[in-house]
Amino acid sequence: MEFKAYIKNLKISPKKLRFLLPEIKKLKPVEALTKLYYSNKKSAQFLYKAIKSAVDNAKNNSKINENLLKFKLLTIEEGSRLKRYRAGGRGGVKPFVHRLSHIRVILEGEETPKTNQDKAIQTKVAKANKKLEIKLPKNKKHGSKS
Repeated sequence: MEFKAYIKNLKISPKKLRFLLPEIKKLKPVEALTKLYYSNKKSAQFLYKAIKSAVDNAKNNSKINENLLKFKLLTIEEGSRLKRYRAGGRGGVKPFVHRLSHIRVILEGEETPKTNQDKAIQTKVAKANKKLEIKLPKNKKHGSKS
């Protein structure tokens, strides 16, 4: 299973974000989150939010344990550029560029293979749940005084 998070138009240059990538790619996502949480870099905050979003997607959508996740893809992409100008010497202009960036995180979940015992237990639980279902008669309303 793959779990994705894509954060666009971050107001930080891609070069600053890529500085932390080699260290983080080697770790598991949970370990990377703890390392980024205590880092002093501004880029660590953006990477933390992106990885946290992907981990939360995995936990909420398929109920997978966060310790079983690993990075499949973690990239920093270059976004659009904002071209601006500042007053220069002798009445001229000095152009400069605000660079924006995108973060793409794809996590991969290690699925544990189910054994025959697990399947047997699941069928027993399903049968027990069917027996416990309570059916009310259709003509009587539950909780009404008549």
